[in-house]
Amino acid sequence: MISSNTRHYLALELTPSVCGCCNNCHGGDEECAVQENYRKEFASRNVHLLTTMEKWNEKISEATRDGKIVVVNFSALWCAPCKTIAQAYCELADKYSSVIFLTVDVDELAELSTSWEIKATPTFFFLKDGRPADKLVGGNKAELQRKTAAIVNLDSRS
Repeated sequence: MISSNTRHYLALELTPSVCGCCNNCHGGDEECAVQENYRKEFASRNVHLLTTMEKWNEKISEATRDGKIVVVNFSALWCAPCKTIAQAYCELADKYSSVIFLTVDVDELAELSTSWEIKATPTFFFLKDGRPADKLVGGNKAELQRKTAAIVNLDSRS
């Protein structure tokens, strides 16, 4: 007879752990590991995690083509204020579903972060027509909510 501890161990050993990022690999892919860690910290169905320039260009092109506002969160996994503001950012993404919310990993996209002159994390950019309309440095929840609402209201009046 097999003990319950042995059954649990066997179940863990025999059950492949499929990555939540791509539902394909078994956690060995470095990019999937980065995305999985971000999803645990910064998860939301309406927040797009960007770790490649291809994804950045795709999302910015989509927003420009469709006339959508974009809110970009330049953050890092190791950043305590980024983790603190993550829930509020996800809540805003759920509230304003017509806005594209992006999270850029500053370590994975260092060149992009440098080109946007990111000096601290989190840094939020609010884009309209593909161009910066506003900026927020730091994890001030009330300011993030205010600036997001302001750009959405500005867009609805256009």
